[in-house]
Amino acid sequence: MAAAANVAVAVALAGWLAMPAHAQTAGSAETVDDIVGFLVTNRGVQTSDFDRDRQAADATRVTIGRALLASIATLPTGTSSGGFTYRFNPELGTVERTSPTFGPFFVERAITAGRGQASAGVNVRYMSFDSLDGSSLRDGEFITTANQFSDEPAPFDVDALTLAITTKTATFFGNVGVSDRIDVGVAVPFVQLAVSGSRVNTYRGTSLVVARARGESSGIGDVLLRSKVRLTNAAGPGAAAAGVEVRLPTGRGQDLLGAGEPQLRMLGVATLDTSPVSVHGNLSVGVGGIGRELAYGGAVAIAATPRVTMVGEFLARRVSGLRRVVATAEPHPRVRGVMTTRLAPVGPEQTSTYLAGGFKWNLTGAWLLHGNVLLPLNGAGLTSGLTPALALDYSFIR
Repeated sequence: MAAAANVAVAVALAGWLAMPAHAQTAGSAETVDDIVGFLVTNRGVQTSDFDRDRQAADATRVTIGRALLASIATLPTGTSSGGFTYRFNPELGTVERTSPTFGPFFVERAITAGRGQASAGVNVRYMSFDSLDGSSLRDGEFITTANQFSDEPAPFDVDALTLAITTKTATFFGNVGVSDRIDVGVAVPFVQLAVSGSRVNTYRGTSLVVARARGESSGIGDVLLRSKVRLTNAAGPGAAAAGVEVRLPTGRGQDLLGAGEPQLRMLGVATLDTSPVSVHGNLSVGVGGIGRELAYGGAVAIAATPRVTMVGEFLARRVSGLRRVVATAEPHPRVRGVMTTRLAPVGPEQTSTYLAGGFKWNLTGAWLLHGNVLLPLNGAGLTSGLTPALALDYSFIR
Protein backbone atom coordinates (compact mmCIF):
# COMPACT_ATOMS: atom_id res chain seq x y z
CA MET A 1 0.00 0.00 0.00
CA ALA A 2 2.81 2.39 0.89
CA ALA A 3 4.60 1.68 -2.40
CA ALA A 4 1.42 2.27 -4.39
CA ALA A 5 0.83 5.56 -2.59
CA ASN A 6 4.37 6.68 -3.34
CA VAL A 7 3.93 5.86 -7.03
CA ALA A 8 0.64 7.77 -7.14
CA VAL A 9 2.22 10.82 -5.54
CA ALA A 10 5.16 10.71 -7.95
CA VAL A 11 2.88 10.41 -10.99
CA ALA A 12 0.70 13.31 -9.83
CA LEU A 13 3.69 15.55 -9.23
CA ALA A 14 5.24 14.62 -12.56
CA GLY A 15 2.08 15.79 -14.28
CA TRP A 16 1.96 18.96 -12.18
CA LEU A 17 5.54 19.88 -13.02
CA ALA A 18 5.72 18.41 -16.53
CA MET A 19 7.16 20.93 -18.92
CA PRO A 20 10.36 21.14 -20.95
CA ALA A 21 13.11 23.41 -19.64
CA HIS A 22 13.04 26.39 -21.95
CA ALA A 23 12.53 30.11 -22.11
CA GLN A 24 10.38 32.17 -24.48
CA THR A 25 10.84 35.89 -24.98
CA ALA A 26 9.84 38.69 -27.26
CA GLY A 27 13.43 39.13 -28.37
CA SER A 28 16.54 36.98 -28.69
CA ALA A 29 16.89 36.25 -24.96
CA GLU A 30 17.31 32.57 -24.09
CA THR A 31 17.25 32.39 -20.29
CA VAL A 32 15.08 33.83 -17.53
CA ASP A 33 17.91 36.15 -16.55
CA ASP A 34 17.98 37.36 -20.17
CA ILE A 35 14.26 38.08 -19.97
CA VAL A 36 14.81 40.52 -17.12
CA GLY A 37 17.62 42.17 -19.03
CA PHE A 38 15.50 42.38 -22.16
CA LEU A 39 12.62 44.01 -20.29
CA VAL A 40 14.82 46.60 -18.61
CA THR A 41 17.28 47.49 -21.37
CA ASN A 42 15.56 46.74 -24.72
CA ARG A 43 14.79 49.63 -27.08
CA GLY A 44 12.56 47.77 -29.51
CA VAL A 45 10.50 50.94 -30.04
CA GLN A 46 12.18 54.34 -30.40
CA THR A 47 10.19 56.80 -28.32
CA SER A 48 12.33 59.85 -29.06
CA ASP A 49 15.82 60.90 -30.09
CA PHE A 50 16.84 61.42 -26.46
CA ASP A 51 20.31 60.08 -25.64
CA ARG A 52 19.42 57.31 -23.22
CA ASP A 53 21.60 56.31 -20.27
CA ARG A 54 22.51 52.68 -20.95
CA GLN A 55 24.58 52.44 -17.76
CA ALA A 56 21.51 53.24 -15.68
CA ALA A 57 19.52 50.49 -17.39
CA ASP A 58 22.35 48.00 -16.86
CA ALA A 59 22.62 48.91 -13.17
CA THR A 60 18.88 48.40 -12.78
CA ARG A 61 19.05 45.03 -14.58
CA VAL A 62 21.79 43.73 -12.27
CA THR A 63 19.95 44.95 -9.15
CA ILE A 64 16.63 43.32 -10.08
CA GLY A 65 18.31 40.10 -11.21
CA ARG A 66 20.14 39.66 -7.91
CA ALA A 67 16.96 40.31 -5.93
CA LEU A 68 15.13 37.68 -8.01
CA LEU A 69 17.89 35.13 -7.51
CA ALA A 70 18.00 35.68 -3.75
CA SER A 71 14.26 35.21 -3.34
CA ILE A 72 13.57 32.41 -5.81
CA ALA A 73 16.62 30.17 -5.60
CA THR A 74 17.54 30.36 -1.91
CA LEU A 75 14.32 30.52 0.11
CA PRO A 76 14.27 28.23 3.19
CA THR A 77 13.24 24.63 2.60
CA GLY A 78 11.45 22.42 5.08
CA THR A 79 13.17 20.79 8.03
CA SER A 80 15.04 17.54 7.42
CA SER A 81 13.60 15.86 10.53
CA GLY A 82 10.87 13.30 10.04
CA GLY A 83 7.62 13.69 11.93
CA PHE A 84 8.10 10.52 13.95
CA THR A 85 11.14 10.24 16.24
CA TYR A 86 12.06 7.15 18.25
CA ARG A 87 14.53 5.81 20.80
CA PHE A 88 15.26 2.33 22.06
CA ASN A 89 13.89 1.47 25.51
CA PRO A 90 16.24 -1.17 26.98
CA GLU A 91 13.78 -2.05 29.76
CA LEU A 92 11.06 -2.99 27.29
CA GLY A 93 13.33 -4.04 24.44
CA THR A 94 11.33 -1.93 21.98
CA VAL A 95 11.45 1.52 20.40
CA GLU A 96 9.20 4.31 21.64
CA ARG A 97 8.32 7.81 20.43
CA THR A 98 10.48 10.53 21.94
CA SER A 99 8.07 13.46 21.39
CA PRO A 100 4.29 13.83 21.42
CA THR A 101 4.50 16.43 18.62
CA PHE A 102 5.47 15.94 14.98
CA GLY A 103 7.86 18.93 15.00
CA PRO A 104 8.06 22.24 13.09
CA PHE A 105 8.02 22.94 9.33
CA PHE A 106 11.17 25.03 8.75
CA VAL A 107 12.89 25.25 12.14
CA GLU A 108 15.02 22.22 13.02
CA ARG A 109 14.52 20.33 16.28
CA ALA A 110 17.33 18.79 18.31
CA ILE A 111 15.61 15.41 18.56
CA THR A 112 16.95 12.83 16.09
CA ALA A 113 15.01 10.11 14.28
CA GLY A 114 16.66 7.15 16.05
CA ARG A 115 18.99 4.42 14.82
CA GLY A 116 17.77 2.88 11.56
CA GLN A 117 14.61 5.01 11.42
CA ALA A 118 14.00 6.56 8.00
CA SER A 119 11.43 8.83 6.42
CA ALA A 120 10.73 10.19 2.94
CA GLY A 121 8.22 12.53 1.41
CA VAL A 122 7.46 15.45 -0.84
CA ASN A 123 6.63 19.11 -0.25
CA VAL A 124 4.71 21.19 -2.82
CA ARG A 125 4.77 25.01 -2.69
CA TYR A 126 3.31 27.73 -4.92
CA MET A 127 4.56 31.33 -4.86
CA SER A 128 3.39 34.43 -6.72
CA PHE A 129 5.82 37.33 -6.25
CA ASP A 130 4.20 40.75 -6.44
CA SER A 131 6.50 43.32 -4.82
CA LEU A 132 10.17 44.29 -4.52
CA ASP A 133 11.10 46.03 -1.28
CA GLY A 134 7.52 47.21 -0.82
CA SER A 135 7.04 48.50 -4.40
CA SER A 136 4.37 46.73 -6.42
CA LEU A 137 5.49 44.93 -9.57
CA ARG A 138 1.96 44.38 -10.84
CA ASP A 139 0.39 47.85 -11.18
CA GLY A 140 2.69 49.31 -13.85
CA GLU A 141 4.06 51.97 -11.47
CA PHE A 142 7.44 50.36 -10.75
CA ILE A 143 9.89 52.89 -12.23
CA THR A 144 13.19 51.45 -13.43
CA THR A 145 14.77 54.55 -15.00
CA ALA A 146 13.77 58.19 -15.41
CA ASN A 147 15.31 61.41 -16.70
CA GLN A 148 14.61 64.93 -15.44
CA PHE A 149 15.97 68.36 -16.31
CA SER A 150 17.21 70.21 -13.25
CA ASP A 151 14.90 73.17 -13.95
CA GLU A 152 11.74 71.06 -14.38
CA PRO A 153 9.52 69.74 -11.54
CA ALA A 154 8.96 66.23 -12.95
CA PRO A 155 10.76 63.70 -15.16
CA PHE A 156 10.17 64.08 -18.89
CA ASP A 157 11.20 60.49 -19.70
CA VAL A 158 10.11 57.53 -17.53
CA ASP A 159 10.37 53.75 -17.91
CA ALA A 160 7.95 51.71 -15.78
CA LEU A 161 8.05 47.93 -15.44
CA THR A 162 5.24 45.41 -14.90
CA LEU A 163 6.49 41.99 -13.85
CA ALA A 164 4.67 38.76 -12.94
CA ILE A 165 6.69 35.91 -11.42
CA THR A 166 5.28 32.58 -10.22
CA THR A 167 6.96 29.39 -9.06
CA LYS A 168 5.81 25.86 -8.37
CA THR A 169 8.28 23.80 -6.37
CA ALA A 170 8.12 20.12 -5.48
CA THR A 171 10.86 19.13 -3.04
CA PHE A 172 11.53 15.44 -2.49
CA PHE A 173 13.23 14.77 0.83
CA GLY A 174 14.56 11.88 2.84
CA ASN A 175 16.11 11.39 6.28
CA VAL A 176 17.68 8.41 8.06
CA GLY A 177 19.01 7.86 11.56
CA VAL A 178 22.59 6.59 11.21
CA SER A 179 22.70 6.19 14.98
CA ASP A 180 20.63 7.34 17.94
CA ARG A 181 22.52 10.65 17.81
CA ILE A 182 23.17 11.23 14.09
CA ASP A 183 20.75 11.91 11.22
CA VAL A 184 21.59 12.43 7.56
CA GLY A 185 19.19 13.74 4.94
CA VAL A 186 18.74 15.07 1.43
CA ALA A 187 16.30 17.45 -0.24
CA VAL A 188 15.92 17.61 -4.04
CA PRO A 189 13.76 20.47 -5.38
CA PHE A 190 12.16 20.56 -8.82
CA VAL A 191 11.16 24.08 -9.82
CA GLN A 192 8.78 25.40 -12.46
CA LEU A 193 9.25 29.15 -13.01
CA ALA A 194 7.16 31.53 -15.14
CA VAL A 195 8.10 35.16 -15.80
CA SER A 196 6.22 37.69 -17.89
CA GLY A 197 6.28 41.44 -18.09
CA SER A 198 6.32 44.64 -20.07
CA ARG A 199 8.01 48.01 -19.94
CA VAL A 200 6.26 51.25 -20.83
CA ASN A 201 8.14 54.42 -21.73
CA THR A 202 6.39 57.74 -21.14
CA TYR A 203 8.05 60.66 -22.93
CA ARG A 204 6.51 64.10 -22.52
CA GLY A 205 3.13 62.56 -21.74
CA THR A 206 3.13 60.02 -24.60
CA SER A 207 3.28 56.37 -23.53
CA LEU A 208 4.44 53.42 -25.62
CA VAL A 209 5.14 49.78 -24.79
CA VAL A 210 8.82 49.40 -25.65
CA ALA A 211 9.39 45.83 -24.45
CA ARG A 212 7.27 42.80 -23.71
CA ALA A 213 8.54 39.33 -22.84
CA ARG A 214 7.57 36.07 -21.24
CA GLY A 215 9.45 32.93 -20.37
CA GLU A 216 9.13 29.61 -18.64
CA SER A 217 11.73 27.23 -17.35
CA SER A 218 11.78 24.13 -15.21
CA GLY A 219 14.34 21.80 -13.79
CA ILE A 220 16.14 20.66 -10.70
CA GLY A 221 17.05 23.31 -8.15
CA ASP A 222 19.98 23.31 -5.73
CA VAL A 223 20.20 19.95 -3.94
CA LEU A 224 20.67 20.05 -0.16
CA LEU A 225 22.71 17.49 1.80
CA ARG A 226 22.19 17.60 5.56
CA SER A 227 23.47 16.07 8.76
CA LYS A 228 22.52 16.63 12.38
CA VAL A 229 24.21 15.44 15.59
CA ARG A 230 22.41 15.42 18.93
CA LEU A 231 24.84 16.72 21.56
CA THR A 232 22.86 15.87 24.72
CA ASN A 233 21.51 12.66 26.18
CA ALA A 234 18.07 11.46 25.21
CA ALA A 235 16.74 11.68 28.78
CA GLY A 236 15.24 14.97 29.93
CA PRO A 237 13.04 17.58 28.24
CA GLY A 238 15.92 19.73 26.96
CA ALA A 239 18.14 18.84 24.02
CA ALA A 240 20.81 20.48 21.87
CA ALA A 241 22.16 19.58 18.46
CA ALA A 242 24.54 20.83 15.78
CA GLY A 243 24.00 20.50 12.07
CA VAL A 244 25.66 21.10 8.73
CA GLU A 245 24.01 21.68 5.38
CA VAL A 246 25.64 21.76 1.95
CA ARG A 247 23.70 23.33 -0.91
CA LEU A 248 25.03 22.01 -4.24
CA PRO A 249 24.91 24.27 -7.34
CA THR A 250 22.77 21.87 -9.34
CA GLY A 251 20.17 24.46 -10.41
CA ARG A 252 20.73 26.63 -13.48
CA GLY A 253 21.62 30.09 -12.16
CA GLN A 254 20.83 31.82 -15.45
CA ASP A 255 17.25 30.55 -15.17
CA LEU A 256 17.05 31.52 -11.46
CA LEU A 257 16.71 27.85 -10.48
CA GLY A 258 19.88 27.89 -8.39
CA ALA A 259 22.47 30.16 -6.83
CA GLY A 260 25.25 29.02 -9.17
CA GLU A 261 27.69 28.56 -6.28
CA PRO A 262 27.89 25.94 -3.48
CA GLN A 263 26.93 27.00 0.03
CA LEU A 264 27.96 25.63 3.43
CA ARG A 265 25.73 26.34 6.41
CA MET A 266 26.44 25.53 10.08
CA LEU A 267 23.48 25.21 12.43
CA GLY A 268 22.90 25.24 16.18
CA VAL A 269 19.64 23.78 17.54
CA ALA A 270 17.94 23.83 20.94
CA THR A 271 14.71 22.08 21.94
CA LEU A 272 12.56 22.04 25.05
CA ASP A 273 9.98 19.25 24.85
CA THR A 274 7.37 19.15 27.62
CA SER A 275 4.18 17.33 26.68
CA PRO A 276 2.05 18.49 24.93
CA VAL A 277 4.19 21.50 23.89
CA SER A 278 7.66 21.64 22.34
CA VAL A 279 9.71 24.80 21.75
CA HIS A 280 12.59 25.01 19.28
CA GLY A 281 15.27 27.59 18.44
CA ASN A 282 17.81 27.76 15.59
CA LEU A 283 20.83 29.89 14.74
CA SER A 284 22.84 29.35 11.56
CA VAL A 285 25.62 30.94 9.52
CA GLY A 286 26.30 30.25 5.88
CA VAL A 287 29.12 30.97 3.44
CA GLY A 288 29.16 30.71 -0.33
CA GLY A 289 26.07 30.72 -2.50
CA ILE A 290 24.88 34.25 -3.21
CA GLY A 291 26.63 35.60 -0.11
CA ARG A 292 27.28 35.14 3.60
CA GLU A 293 24.07 34.38 5.46
CA LEU A 294 22.93 34.72 9.06
CA ALA A 295 19.60 33.12 9.93
CA TYR A 296 17.66 32.45 13.09
CA GLY A 297 14.21 31.28 14.03
CA GLY A 298 11.92 29.81 16.65
CA ALA A 299 8.94 27.48 16.65
CA VAL A 300 6.22 26.24 18.98
CA ALA A 301 4.54 22.90 18.30
CA ILE A 302 1.47 21.79 20.24
CA ALA A 303 0.03 18.27 20.24
CA ALA A 304 -3.65 19.19 19.93
CA THR A 305 -4.44 15.48 19.81
CA PRO A 306 -2.20 12.39 19.57
CA ARG A 307 -2.62 12.61 15.77
CA VAL A 308 -2.64 16.38 15.17
CA THR A 309 0.14 18.91 15.82
CA MET A 310 -0.38 22.66 15.44
CA VAL A 311 2.74 24.72 14.62
CA GLY A 312 3.69 28.40 14.67
CA GLU A 313 7.12 29.66 13.55
CA PHE A 314 9.17 32.83 13.16
CA LEU A 315 12.02 32.97 10.63
CA ALA A 316 14.62 35.63 9.84
CA ARG A 317 17.66 35.78 7.58
CA ARG A 318 20.18 38.33 6.35
CA VAL A 319 22.32 37.81 3.25
CA SER A 320 25.41 39.92 2.63
CA GLY A 321 25.13 42.34 -0.26
CA LEU A 322 21.33 42.28 -0.34
CA ARG A 323 20.27 45.83 0.43
CA ARG A 324 17.07 47.73 -0.11
CA VAL A 325 16.41 48.52 -3.77
CA VAL A 326 15.68 52.22 -4.14
CA ALA A 327 15.70 54.87 -6.86
CA THR A 328 18.87 56.97 -6.87
CA ALA A 329 19.67 59.99 -9.03
CA GLU A 330 22.96 60.75 -10.76
CA PRO A 331 23.97 63.19 -13.50
CA HIS A 332 23.41 61.89 -17.00
CA PRO A 333 26.81 60.86 -18.44
CA ARG A 334 26.39 62.81 -21.70
CA VAL A 335 23.55 65.32 -21.40
CA ARG A 336 24.25 68.39 -19.27
CA GLY A 337 21.55 69.44 -16.82
CA VAL A 338 19.79 66.04 -16.76
CA MET A 339 19.56 63.76 -13.74
CA THR A 340 19.04 60.06 -14.40
CA THR A 341 17.16 57.88 -11.91
CA ARG A 342 18.19 54.26 -11.66
CA LEU A 343 17.59 51.39 -9.21
CA ALA A 344 20.43 50.52 -6.87
CA PRO A 345 20.99 48.60 -3.62
CA VAL A 346 21.63 51.12 -0.83
CA GLY A 347 21.77 51.26 2.97
CA PRO A 348 22.53 48.43 5.39
CA GLU A 349 21.93 44.79 4.56
CA GLN A 350 18.30 43.82 5.04
CA THR A 351 16.87 41.14 7.30
CA SER A 352 13.91 39.31 5.79
CA THR A 353 11.39 38.04 8.34
CA TYR A 354 8.54 35.55 8.02
CA LEU A 355 5.77 33.92 10.02
CA ALA A 356 4.64 30.37 9.30
CA GLY A 357 1.70 28.44 10.67
CA GLY A 358 -0.15 25.24 10.02
CA PHE A 359 -0.75 21.64 11.04
CA LYS A 360 0.68 18.13 10.82
CA TRP A 361 -1.90 15.35 10.71
CA ASN A 362 -1.20 11.66 11.17
CA LEU A 363 -3.56 10.33 8.50
CA THR A 364 -3.01 6.66 9.21
CA GLY A 365 -0.14 4.44 10.27
CA ALA A 366 3.11 6.32 9.64
CA TRP A 367 1.70 8.77 7.08
CA LEU A 368 1.81 12.51 7.86
CA LEU A 369 0.03 15.27 5.97
CA HIS A 370 1.46 18.79 6.45
CA GLY A 371 -0.27 22.04 5.57
CA ASN A 372 1.21 25.48 6.18
CA VAL A 373 1.32 29.07 4.98
CA LEU A 374 4.34 31.38 4.92
CA LEU A 375 3.83 35.14 5.35
CA PRO A 376 6.55 37.80 4.84
CA LEU A 377 6.51 40.37 7.63
CA ASN A 378 8.64 43.31 6.52
CA GLY A 379 8.47 43.29 2.71
CA ALA A 380 12.26 43.05 2.34
CA GLY A 381 13.44 41.83 -1.06
CA LEU A 382 11.18 40.12 -3.56
CA THR A 383 8.06 39.00 -1.71
CA SER A 384 4.77 37.23 -2.27
CA GLY A 385 1.64 37.28 -0.19
CA LEU A 386 0.52 34.21 1.72
CA THR A 387 2.46 31.23 0.36
CA PRO A 388 0.66 27.90 0.78
CA ALA A 389 2.43 24.54 0.94
CA LEU A 390 1.38 20.92 1.32
CA ALA A 391 3.58 17.94 2.19
CA LEU A 392 3.17 14.24 2.60
CA ASP A 393 5.77 12.06 4.31
CA TYR A 394 6.07 8.47 5.38
CA SER A 395 8.20 7.02 8.18
CA PHE A 396 9.66 3.56 7.74
CA ILE A 397 9.24 2.49 11.36
CA ARG A 398 11.39 -0.43 12.49
